[in-house]
Amino acid sequence: MPQISHRTESFTDSVIRRMTRVSLQYGAINLSQGFPDFEPPAPILERLREVAHEDFHQYSITWGAQNFREALAQKQSRLMGRTIDPNAEIVVTCGSTEAMMAAMMTAVNPGDKVIVFSPFYENYGADAILSGAEPIYVPLYPPEFHFKTEELEAAFRQGVKALILCNPSNPSGKVFTREELQIIADLVQRYDIFVITDEVYEHIVYAPYQHVYFASLPGMWQRTITCSSLSKTYSITGWRLGYMIAPPTIIDAAKKVHDFLTVGAAAPLQEAAVTGLKFGDAYYRTLAETYERKRNLFLKGLDDLHIPHTTPQGAYYILLDISEFGFESDLEFCEVLARDVGVGAVPGSSFFREDVNHLIRVHFAKKDETLYEALNRLSDLRRKIFPKTGKRKY
Repeated sequence: MPQISHRTESFTDSVIRRMTRVSLQYGAINLSQGFPDFEPPAPILERLREVAHEDFHQYSITWGAQNFREALAQKQSRLMGRTIDPNAEIVVTCGSTEAMMAAMMTAVNPGDKVIVFSPFYENYGADAILSGAEPIYVPLYPPEFHFKTEELEAAFRQGVKALILCNPSNPSGKVFTREELQIIADLVQRYDIFVITDEVYEHIVYAPYQHVYFASLPGMWQRTITCSSLSKTYSITGWRLGYMIAPPTIIDAAKKVHDFLTVGAAAPLQEAAVTGLKFGDAYYRTLAETYERKRNLFLKGLDDLHIPHTTPQGAYYILLDISEFGFESDLEFCEVLARDVGVGAVPGSSFFREDVNHLIRVHFAKKDETLYEALNRLSDLRRKIFPKTGKRKY
């Protein structure tokens, strides 16, 4: 028999999605895969009900339904500080996962190098490899997850073609400051590369931090492929509606990549989602306030339980420090946590290029009662897990 492709040999299936399956297996509260257990906004659901009986069941235009692109352009033009052409500067994709993959295949050639900050969302490394590119990792240093300019420029000197920027960041919750982004922008200009941004958590940012769109920085519009989705903003992760925004020359190429990857995003879901894209600014303020309250609720619970953790500046993820439990494998710890404590989490090693096995990722995009129950189960953490290891790390 012939051998299968070599390109998949250097990565596994998604550890995040695997931990969802583990959570289901043991009936654990799933704080691993980042999706809410509450409903999307009622106006979007009402429009979805109507759409089911209307004529939106066939292909839309490949790169996105006209009214969806127009509504998205109007919303993002206001936020990004420039007029975005819905016909020339937007491609609607099957979630931001496809947007990132299509952006990579548009920007880089096989053999090119791509900078990825570590920790990183697990798809980025796979995206680079599937595109035939080589990821170059630059560490972010906790607790603020800052980068060292000299290390970043050393990566640029390796002849890279693009940089992937997740802001706000998954899994660290970092929100890059304007000053940090300007440092990156200066290097991008100097070394003549593209930037591919993942900004799906653009509306989930906690005071005093502010989200700055990389494409809005001076000179960066022509070099940036902005990727995002509606998943987190409107709590519709299963709808798989994402998009790319970029200058026409980039979008012309991205349209071709997208067309042969997926043809197009779901037509009825695009029609229903237009309702959300037309929400006013009050919706996005309330969204951020809601998640900030959930963050504070969960962090207080962790503090009360004396569980060390990071404090996210944006997004809805927290890294917990499990050093005290003495596990050599964070994956094993997460499996025991799901089985014996009833809480699902993701091993931190799946996000770091560095040798890290003392962190796990949880999220708080859940109903308050779900978060309280998760904290209640975590109150038994030390009683239930220490007997399984029989040792402490120190």
